[in-house]
Amino acid sequence: MDHINKPQEDSKLKHFFELLKEPMPDMGMTDRMAIWKKNKATLWYYKPEEKKYKVPIFLIYSLVNEPILLDLAPGYSLIEAFVKQGFEVYLLDFGIPGYEDSDLGLDQYITDYIGKGVQRALKHSHAKDISVMGFCLGGTLAAIYASVAEEPVKNLILSAAPINFGKVQVFDQWMEALLELEDTAGFEELIDVFKVMPANSIQAGMRLITSPVYFAHYLSLLEKADDKEYVKKWRRFNHWANSYVPMTGAFVKQILNELVKENTLIEGGLLISGQNAELESISANILVVANENDRLVPHDMILPVMEKLTTPDKTYHLLKSGHSSLNWGGELPGYLREWLLERSDAI
Repeated sequence: MDHINKPQEDSKLKHFFELLKEPMPDMGMTDRMAIWKKNKATLWYYKPEEKKYKVPIFLIYSLVNEPILLDLAPGYSLIEAFVKQGFEVYLLDFGIPGYEDSDLGLDQYITDYIGKGVQRALKHSHAKDISVMGFCLGGTLAAIYASVAEEPVKNLILSAAPINFGKVQVFDQWMEALLELEDTAGFEELIDVFKVMPANSIQAGMRLITSPVYFAHYLSLLEKADDKEYVKKWRRFNHWANSYVPMTGAFVKQILNELVKENTLIEGGLLISGQNAELESISANILVVANENDRLVPHDMILPVMEKLTTPDKTYHLLKSGHSSLNWGGELPGYLREWLLERSDAI
């Protein structure tokens, strides 16, 4: 039997390596228009065929990867799903920072990029208020922004967003090595030399956290190498998974010293441009989403935010999935659609 199956296995293995050499399928296919630029950042606007809701959606993706996961392809695009539902969508793409951006820190990202971007989206949409949705570290930024925002944020959605940095079960050895340093002078001096944390260093850190599950998706590709649609989906997702971008030195140092070492987002004491960034100050309706099988941001890093929030409308939703899910099928997930539609003022 093994002898009979060997030619098929050899053929599949050959096909597997051929697939990896083929040109990348198209991504980011939802129509969009740039309406605002600042330095390397771009604010993208996605217009619905029929606007059905008065409250637009402002998306903040993580600074770790490019935001292509949100618009991989038709049928695998959260942005497409929002647009089909009748929402105006704005995506803040931070771009790729260079050495000249090394002094760009948390304060600037919150006030000069997110705050100004939201103002521009409100003006463009002629809306009275807005929904803000943040993903992973972008969700952390969204929570910080909402705590100090002067703009009218009606709804806040935090998806797999690390909030409590005192809970780092998965990568505790890596984190303990940093926290046990008498000071971070050596690390900060290294960052000052490089100016930015290189993308390959970030990728190596993420691989350390997610190993060995990182290699499992290559096995799934080998198993389904003859399924053309699956291969296209896999290649797009894999491209995103390797789309790490550099992080500015000032931002890395501020995240390490304030959010990780001092855990100020939960414990208090975080200042943004001189203003206290307190989760208790958030007045928006809030949906917090965590993933049960998330190795990168386990829900223990997310759940404590519910105790800090004082807004009367707050919901916690736990998905049975990993850190990144593509089970959208061209439509908004039911839990998100139900929560958001009743809080977005239908036209």
